[in-house]
Amino acid sequence: MKNTSSAALRRRRRQLVRTLPPIEQVIRGSLIETYKRCGRPNCHCIDGPGHGPKRYLSTVARTGERPRLGYVPNATYPQVAAFLTNYRKLQEMLNEICAINAELLRRREGLD
Repeated sequence: MKNTSSAALRRRRRQLVRTLPPIEQVIRGSLIETYKRCGRPNCHCIDGPGHGPKRYLSTVARTGERPRLGYVPNATYPQVAAFLTNYRKLQEMLNEICAINAELLRRREGLD
């Protein structure tokens, strides 16, 4: 980034801002996928991986709260996975924007 021109840094920052994922389509956490055995002696799950997949969203706790685990129905799974991906993209893009701004400040140039 140090070898990149200030104009190029500003262009990259504008490009990042234009391509940010929709803010209303983000969720922070992680998906946990499990398979469970039911315990019935004649069920197919005894010899296989179990019933499932059952998916749960583990959300990050706020200060003073415990992490929460919420069931994610199979029909909702693709949307939840997309929201998690959007959160990761947003985080990466914000980190890059912050790095660009820090570099512009280091150069004693305006942030505009």
